Amino acid sequence: MTTSHPHTPGRSQLFHRTEVLVGKPAMMQLATARVAVFGVGGVGSWAAEALVRSGVEHLLIVDSDVICATNVNRQVQATAHNVGRSKTDELKHRLLEINPHATIEARQIPYNPDTRATFDFDAYDYVLDCIDSLSNKILLLEHALEAGVTVFSSMGAGAKLDPTRVRVAPLATSSVCPLARAVRKKLGRHGTPREFLCVYSEELPLEPQGATACGTGACDCQHADNPATAERPDWCRQKKRINGTVVHVTAVFGFTLAGLVVQDILKPASR
Repeated sequence: MTTSHPHTPGRSQLFHRTEVLVGKPAMMQLATARVAVFGVGGVGSWAAEALVRSGVEHLLIVDSDVICATNVNRQVQATAHNVGRSKTDELKHRLLEINPHATIEARQIPYNPDTRATFDFDAYDYVLDCIDSLSNKILLLEHALEAGVTVFSSMGAGAKLDPTRVRVAPLATSSVCPLARAVRKKLGRHGTPREFLCVYSEELPLEPQGATACGTGACDCQHADNPATAERPDWCRQKKRINGTVVHVTAVFGFTLAGLVVQDILKPASR
């Protein structure tokens, strides 16, 4: 439980400009909404921050990874000074610096067949899927949709440069994005509905312009003699290709996901 500093501004001060725009009843709706963000990298970290800055006060953030130096270019909690630390713990600290009144649960585990039973989707109003791993992404989407929770999902934000090409559509009608195509195909095989909204880009993926040590086992963030990374799965090695990324695209994906949550919450408050 977080204890407020004597000089910590109250909620009405922290979110005054938002309240001017949407009104007090809407702010109460935001404060009581419960959102789970799975994957807090280049997309999920910005989604989580945008939600907290919008007045959402109940947040679960899930990610098994630690901060790598290569994350600094796009992940909100990553700096040159916290490499090797838990992504979720560092993000939780940042979010509570923004709003000490918030309740942030940070879990440094993956969402996979071994951990899925530890998550109760009935406890959340929204699930944001920002997972990179295709198999875990499919698992999360299937189980969250089966539970009836509102899901918004991020498709591929890597290998893109143009933030003006970012779009929102039901997964079933999204286009161009290779990840969206793969997710549609796998969910279709399992008979899972594909009408949930996703954020994707209509920009064709760009080819890498240089070599990378990521995924080779030689990356600076993956050393067996480093206690912080010894037990960490080498997610990069599991990827077919390491794409380049830029924050002005990944953050737009994250902000758009947060915007979908905020707009959906505000619908009942505005009626």
